[in-house]
Amino acid sequence: MRVGLITGGTSGIGLAFARALARDGASLVLVARDRERLDAVAADLGATYGVAVETMVADLADRADQARVAERLRSGDIDTLVNNAGFSLKTPLVDGDEALADAAYEVMGRAPRVLSSAAASVMRERGEGWIITVTSVSALTRQDSYSALKAYALALTEVLALELTNTGVHVTAVLPGWTRTEFHARGGSGRKGVPDAMWLDADRVATAALADARAGRVLSVPSRRYKAAAAALGLLPNAAVRAVSRRIKGKSRTPGEGAVS
Repeated sequence: MRVGLITGGTSGIGLAFARALARDGASLVLVARDRERLDAVAADLGATYGVAVETMVADLADRADQARVAERLRSGDIDTLVNNAGFSLKTPLVDGDEALADAAYEVMGRAPRVLSSAAASVMRERGEGWIITVTSVSALTRQDSYSALKAYALALTEVLALELTNTGVHVTAVLPGWTRTEFHARGGSGRKGVPDAMWLDADRVATAALADARAGRVLSVPSRRYKAAAAALGLLPNAAVRAVSRRIKGKSRTPGEGAVS
């Protein structure tokens, strides 16, 4: 029996992953902070796709809640983990909001590490599983605190993929660009200056990411335009990446992903 656990699974890319997995017949475990919304989304997905949907109310900025979700992953029935929970982070490194920065690290840095480790230990024993972490194409830049956290999540995913080579457990980092979700509205991220052609559809992002994960690809970059951007950034020396980052930062907001958990 296939079961997918998705953090931040009630909106945005997280919900898109839930729909994609449910269409494929997988049961779901949705993790988010809002009980009312969790129940509503679970009822809708269950009725629409005829799959079992379990919910967990958890704030991944809280280490005790991280531990509860990790324990659920160790129960043995989860074959797909999607680390999606996140939120916009605009505070500067110097004289910024330390509490917000710490919360962002817990949700987008520590939680993916803890949950991936818990899932991997069981999946490796079973000889099969998929761990997907939604990062951002901004992880390839050096724009701000958000891109720094996403760069950490990307590196973490690549290290885990290497560690789990030939175990049957596949690890994939998803690097979307600007995606039409509630993420920007909740975080107050502006859309001015971003051409329509640069916006992605959340369902297409999730579908492509799952296909890449099933194919064993470590990196999933949705759309040809973002693949080209990622390839170009990968070829640039660090000084040039910093220069490009300054230009991007001056023109628009950082592209984000997912939903507030």
